[in-house]
Amino acid sequence: MAQTYLHTMFGDGARALQQAAGSRASYARMEAGAGEMDILSDRELDFIAARDSFYMASVSEDGWPYVQHRGGPAGFLRHIAGNRIGFADYRGNRQYLSAANLAADDRVSLFLMDYPNRRRLKLIGHAHGSADPADIAALMAPDYAAEPERAFVIDVIGFDWNCPQHITPRFTEAEVRHATQPLLAELARLRTHIAKLEGDRP
Repeated sequence: MAQTYLHTMFGDGARALQQAAGSRASYARMEAGAGEMDILSDRELDFIAARDSFYMASVSEDGWPYVQHRGGPAGFLRHIAGNRIGFADYRGNRQYLSAANLAADDRVSLFLMDYPNRRRLKLIGHAHGSADPADIAALMAPDYAAEPERAFVIDVIGFDWNCPQHITPRFTEAEVRHATQPLLAELARLRTHIAKLEGDRP
């Protein structure tokens, strides 16, 4: 667990519950140690680039959490520079809940899931929307048939990798097709072979 994520997310309430559960000592050592730097490495950036969806939480003006699913072609969430990532915000239902939330409170939390490999990356940071055509153009997915309204730019301040416990593997249609292609090819070969044997019968 990276240091900024740990110090940002662990409040007194969480520390008290950790103490009661018997896990506080190990987390206290993590807080006291140098730990990991919260700098996105190739490991995190490669994981981000491979995702075709994520969940983003923001907070309403009344303090209610709002979680939105974002999807697009793999790589639509892009690395800009340093710890800055972003994505083009395509026209949708026009509720503008995330955009309104971020105008009042720029804090966000992202969950990025890799269901087949049971991996999860959590990111926290500060986000803002941009209507600058240059920002939008830089984050648009090529050949994606949707119209962007703005760009969302996120300055990541912390992240954490989670263990695979309780992550149910799920697979896309393309992943299933890739996994079953050798079996389907073998089935086709056997059918051809059987048809030939039957055709050779007197």
